[in-house]
Amino acid sequence: MTNTLAAGALDQLFRSARSYNGWTAAPVEEGSVRDLYELLKWGPTSANSSPARFVWVRSPEGKAKLAELAWERNRPKVLAAPLTVIVGNDLAFADRLPELMPHNYEAMQKAFAPPPVAEVTAMRNGTLQGAYLVIAARALGLDCGPMSGFDNAGVDAAFFGGTRIRSNFICSIGHGDPQSIFPRNPRLSFEEAGRFE
Repeated sequence: MTNTLAAGALDQLFRSARSYNGWTAAPVEEGSVRDLYELLKWGPTSANSSPARFVWVRSPEGKAKLAELAWERNRPKVLAAPLTVIVGNDLAFADRLPELMPHNYEAMQKAFAPPPVAEVTAMRNGTLQGAYLVIAARALGLDCGPMSGFDNAGVDAAFFGGTRIRSNFICSIGHGDPQSIFPRNPRLSFEEAGRFE
Protein backbone atom coordinates (compact mmCIF):
# COMPACT_ATOMS: atom_id res chain seq x y z
CA MET A 1 0.00 0.00 0.00
CA THR A 2 1.16 3.52 -0.70
CA ASN A 3 0.91 6.40 1.75
CA THR A 4 0.39 4.08 4.74
CA LEU A 5 1.01 5.76 8.07
CA ALA A 6 4.08 4.68 10.00
CA ALA A 7 3.61 1.83 12.47
CA GLY A 8 4.03 4.21 15.42
CA ALA A 9 1.18 6.40 14.18
CA LEU A 10 -1.07 3.38 13.71
CA ASP A 11 -0.21 2.26 17.24
CA GLN A 12 -1.09 5.70 18.61
CA LEU A 13 -4.43 5.77 16.83
CA PHE A 14 -5.47 2.13 17.25
CA ARG A 15 -3.24 -0.71 18.45
CA SER A 16 -1.81 0.87 21.60
CA ALA A 17 -4.59 3.38 22.24
CA ARG A 18 -6.72 2.69 25.30
CA SER A 19 -9.87 4.04 26.93
CA TYR A 20 -8.92 5.81 30.14
CA ASN A 21 -10.84 5.97 33.40
CA GLY A 22 -8.50 8.35 35.25
CA TRP A 23 -6.55 11.45 34.37
CA THR A 24 -3.39 13.35 35.20
CA ALA A 25 -3.60 16.97 36.28
CA ALA A 26 -2.36 18.20 32.87
CA PRO A 27 -4.95 20.56 31.36
CA VAL A 28 -6.41 20.50 27.86
CA GLU A 29 -6.01 24.01 26.51
CA GLU A 30 -8.68 25.68 24.40
CA GLY A 31 -6.31 25.77 21.44
CA SER A 32 -6.00 21.97 21.57
CA VAL A 33 -9.79 21.60 21.59
CA ARG A 34 -10.07 23.88 18.57
CA ASP A 35 -7.31 21.94 16.78
CA LEU A 36 -9.17 18.72 17.54
CA TYR A 37 -12.38 20.07 16.03
CA GLU A 38 -10.50 21.37 12.97
CA LEU A 39 -9.42 17.77 12.29
CA LEU A 40 -12.65 15.91 13.04
CA LYS A 41 -14.83 18.23 10.95
CA TRP A 42 -13.24 16.87 7.74
CA GLY A 43 -14.53 13.33 8.26
CA PRO A 44 -17.23 12.36 5.73
CA THR A 45 -20.94 12.47 6.53
CA SER A 46 -24.02 11.85 4.37
CA ALA A 47 -24.55 14.84 2.06
CA ASN A 48 -21.96 16.68 4.18
CA SER A 49 -24.75 16.95 6.75
CA SER A 50 -22.42 17.27 9.76
CA PRO A 51 -25.17 16.71 12.36
CA ALA A 52 -22.92 16.35 15.42
CA ARG A 53 -22.93 19.16 17.96
CA PHE A 54 -20.42 19.38 20.79
CA VAL A 55 -20.53 20.81 24.29
CA TRP A 56 -17.00 20.96 25.73
CA VAL A 57 -17.58 20.71 29.48
CA ARG A 58 -14.60 21.99 31.45
CA SER A 59 -15.82 24.46 34.11
CA PRO A 60 -16.33 23.15 37.66
CA GLU A 61 -20.03 24.07 37.37
CA GLY A 62 -20.43 22.29 34.05
CA LYS A 63 -18.62 19.19 35.31
CA ALA A 64 -20.81 19.06 38.42
CA LYS A 65 -23.97 19.40 36.31
CA LEU A 66 -22.88 16.64 33.92
CA ALA A 67 -21.61 14.36 36.71
CA GLU A 68 -25.03 14.54 38.40
CA LEU A 69 -26.54 13.11 35.22
CA ALA A 70 -23.93 10.36 34.79
CA TRP A 71 -24.29 6.87 36.15
CA GLU A 72 -22.65 6.55 39.55
CA ARG A 73 -19.55 4.72 38.28
CA ASN A 74 -18.98 7.43 35.65
CA ARG A 75 -19.32 10.46 37.96
CA PRO A 76 -15.71 10.41 39.21
CA LYS A 77 -14.46 10.15 35.63
CA VAL A 78 -16.35 13.28 34.57
CA LEU A 79 -15.24 15.22 37.66
CA ALA A 80 -11.58 14.23 37.34
CA ALA A 81 -11.16 14.75 33.60
CA PRO A 82 -9.94 18.17 32.47
CA LEU A 83 -12.61 18.07 29.76
CA THR A 84 -15.62 15.95 28.87
CA VAL A 85 -17.37 16.54 25.58
CA ILE A 86 -21.05 15.82 25.06
CA VAL A 87 -21.55 14.58 21.51
CA GLY A 88 -25.07 15.38 20.36
CA ASN A 89 -26.98 14.85 17.13
CA ASP A 90 -28.94 17.77 15.69
CA LEU A 91 -32.22 16.51 14.28
CA ALA A 92 -32.54 19.86 12.47
CA PHE A 93 -29.24 19.33 10.66
CA ALA A 94 -30.90 19.80 7.25
CA ASP A 95 -31.41 23.50 8.04
CA ARG A 96 -27.66 23.95 7.49
CA LEU A 97 -27.53 22.21 4.11
CA PRO A 98 -27.78 25.45 2.05
CA GLU A 99 -24.39 26.30 3.53
CA LEU A 100 -22.93 22.77 3.68
CA MET A 101 -24.18 21.43 0.34
CA PRO A 102 -25.11 24.51 -1.72
CA HIS A 103 -25.24 22.74 -5.08
CA ASN A 104 -27.99 20.26 -4.09
CA TYR A 105 -29.44 21.32 -0.76
CA GLU A 106 -33.10 21.48 -1.83
CA ALA A 107 -33.19 17.84 -2.95
CA MET A 108 -31.34 16.71 0.16
CA GLN A 109 -33.59 18.71 2.50
CA LYS A 110 -36.58 17.00 0.88
CA ALA A 111 -34.93 13.58 1.28
CA PHE A 112 -34.20 14.21 4.98
CA ALA A 113 -37.61 15.82 5.74
CA PRO A 114 -39.42 12.71 7.06
CA PRO A 115 -38.68 12.57 10.83
CA PRO A 116 -37.60 8.88 10.82
CA VAL A 117 -35.10 9.61 8.04
CA ALA A 118 -33.78 12.69 9.85
CA GLU A 119 -33.41 10.76 13.11
CA VAL A 120 -31.53 7.81 11.67
CA THR A 121 -29.35 10.07 9.51
CA ALA A 122 -28.48 12.28 12.47
CA MET A 123 -27.67 9.29 14.68
CA ARG A 124 -25.58 7.50 12.07
CA ASN A 125 -23.58 10.50 10.99
CA GLY A 126 -23.32 12.09 14.43
CA THR A 127 -21.89 8.81 15.71
CA LEU A 128 -19.39 8.82 12.86
CA GLN A 129 -18.33 12.33 13.85
CA GLY A 130 -17.97 11.19 17.44
CA ALA A 131 -15.62 8.45 16.26
CA TYR A 132 -13.66 11.02 14.25
CA LEU A 133 -13.36 13.00 17.48
CA VAL A 134 -11.71 10.07 19.26
CA ILE A 135 -9.26 9.49 16.40
CA ALA A 136 -8.46 13.21 16.10
CA ALA A 137 -7.84 13.47 19.85
CA ARG A 138 -5.47 10.50 19.76
CA ALA A 139 -3.71 11.94 16.71
CA LEU A 140 -3.04 15.11 18.73
CA GLY A 141 -1.57 13.15 21.64
CA LEU A 142 -4.67 13.26 23.85
CA ASP A 143 -6.35 10.30 25.52
CA CYS A 144 -10.07 9.52 25.54
CA GLY A 145 -12.60 7.86 27.78
CA PRO A 146 -15.87 7.49 25.83
CA MET A 147 -18.98 6.68 27.89
CA SER A 148 -22.64 6.00 27.33
CA GLY A 149 -23.68 5.64 30.97
CA PHE A 150 -25.71 8.78 31.66
CA ASP A 151 -29.26 10.11 31.67
CA ASN A 152 -29.78 11.14 28.04
CA ALA A 153 -33.05 12.97 28.68
CA GLY A 154 -31.50 14.84 31.61
CA VAL A 155 -28.46 15.84 29.56
CA ASP A 156 -30.71 16.96 26.71
CA ALA A 157 -32.70 19.17 29.08
CA ALA A 158 -29.64 20.55 30.89
CA PHE A 159 -27.34 21.16 27.93
CA PHE A 160 -29.52 21.18 24.80
CA GLY A 161 -32.78 22.63 26.10
CA GLY A 162 -34.89 24.44 23.50
CA THR A 163 -33.11 22.73 20.58
CA ARG A 164 -33.60 19.61 18.49
CA ILE A 165 -30.20 18.28 19.57
CA ARG A 166 -30.18 14.90 21.32
CA SER A 167 -27.23 13.55 23.26
CA ASN A 168 -25.45 10.53 21.82
CA PHE A 169 -22.47 9.82 24.09
CA ILE A 170 -19.94 11.61 26.25
CA CYS A 171 -16.16 11.39 26.08
CA SER A 172 -13.64 12.55 28.63
CA ILE A 173 -10.45 13.91 27.08
CA GLY A 174 -7.08 14.64 28.62
CA HIS A 175 -3.83 12.93 29.50
CA GLY A 176 -4.74 9.51 30.82
CA ASP A 177 -3.42 8.00 34.01
CA PRO A 178 -1.89 4.64 32.99
CA GLN A 179 -2.97 3.16 36.34
CA SER A 180 -6.63 3.68 35.36
CA ILE A 181 -6.79 1.33 32.39
CA PHE A 182 -8.11 -2.20 32.61
CA PRO A 183 -6.42 -5.23 31.04
CA ARG A 184 -7.05 -5.21 27.31
CA ASN A 185 -9.97 -7.35 26.19
CA PRO A 186 -9.83 -9.43 23.01
CA ARG A 187 -11.38 -8.41 19.71
CA LEU A 188 -13.13 -10.49 17.09
CA SER A 189 -10.99 -11.96 14.33
CA PHE A 190 -11.46 -10.96 10.71
CA GLU A 191 -13.41 -14.17 10.05
CA GLU A 192 -15.60 -13.74 13.13
CA ALA A 193 -16.52 -10.17 12.26
CA GLY A 194 -16.97 -10.36 8.51
CA ARG A 195 -16.85 -12.23 5.26
CA PHE A 196 -16.25 -11.64 1.57
CA GLU A 197 -19.14 -11.97 -0.89
